[in-house]
Amino acid sequence: MSRLNGTDRAYDIVLFGATGFVGTLTAEYLAAHAPERLRWAIAGRSEEKLERLRERLAGAPGVLRADAPGVLRADVSDPASLRALARRARVVATTVGPYITYGEELVAACADAGTDYLDLTGEPEFVDLMYVRHDARARETGARLVHACGFDSVPHDLGAYFTVRQLPEGAPLRVDGFVRAQGMVSGGTFASALNQFARGRHILAAARDRGRHEPRLVGRRASAPTSAPRFAKEVGAWAVPLPTIDPQVVLRSARALERYGPDFRYRHYAAVERLPIALGGVAAVGTVFAAAQLPPARRWLSERIKPGEGPSAALRRKSWFSVRFVGEGGGRRVFTEVAGGDPGYGETAKMFAESALSLAFDDLPKTAGQVTTAVAMGDALMERLREAGITFRVAASR
Repeated sequence: MSRLNGTDRAYDIVLFGATGFVGTLTAEYLAAHAPERLRWAIAGRSEEKLERLRERLAGAPGVLRADAPGVLRADVSDPASLRALARRARVVATTVGPYITYGEELVAACADAGTDYLDLTGEPEFVDLMYVRHDARARETGARLVHACGFDSVPHDLGAYFTVRQLPEGAPLRVDGFVRAQGMVSGGTFASALNQFARGRHILAAARDRGRHEPRLVGRRASAPTSAPRFAKEVGAWAVPLPTIDPQVVLRSARALERYGPDFRYRHYAAVERLPIALGGVAAVGTVFAAAQLPPARRWLSERIKPGEGPSAALRRKSWFSVRFVGEGGGRRVFTEVAGGDPGYGETAKMFAESALSLAFDDLPKTAGQVTTAVAMGDALMERLREAGITFRVAASR
């Protein structure tokens, strides 16, 4: 493995899609929290919008501070511009989705250039396709391709990792995650979900293709089965299986890290206080899934929450999330929690920015190819997020 993305690059981090809603929040977070030594740039299609954002980040109209980000024009419809962007950065973080439509050229450019890549995707098909098409090249160049670096799937991936760390080594382990949240779904997340609901056969085909290319796990087992809704006494709520990418990400971390033990199982739920609400949620998801199969209905739904749009700062301040984990193994049972503020926007921007900073500056395990946040950044990213105000705690153990 040869790391090509060294100090000869012009920028440590390039944020692509910086003028979108979550992109702007991420840029603001970097401007407020980045170390002085950070060399970074904002990138996108419109140089005019980028210049306005840079001026606002500088905090003084007409004055360009020394720590202001650079501006790079790049467009997903222009692969040459993406290759040029990748060659100038050590880390590229992109908010431009749906990724199945707009993402692959940038993944390919980063894999070829040995540039670390981050995104916010929650699209299993995209992640599987990128593994099949670009993991091998990224391993050759030393690039780390890290998908799902926002609320999908950092709290769940790192939360399961944190829970496993509280359990005995060398024993079969069982971890269940229970998600509670209050907040608006981002326009980008909603658009990606609609896309995925309409692509069931493609998702299954991509998963099967990945299975043919992925090395088999030898001497260990890791699974993420889907179970029926149930009342979970351990958290005092109805547990409804969540059809998200999160269990797949946790499973890939478990496959890569022996610390998860010889036989690991993870299950992922929404925790709902009352049965009627749980049933209503299942019915609502089913209705949206059915509507997404019809192009006119899908277009109508996509107009309700558009990518790039988001709630006011006041609404975001009222939003929160909590993921509680129950882990068992080796004669021990532990209850842990990962919690924070607005999941769809504020905390996602924080997780995304800190992930980029971790790849750029932290002393991390030597990995390459498509890797998860737990595998690529693990303890270093968890400590960054703790310092940034996201809770990782052991609630109880016995």
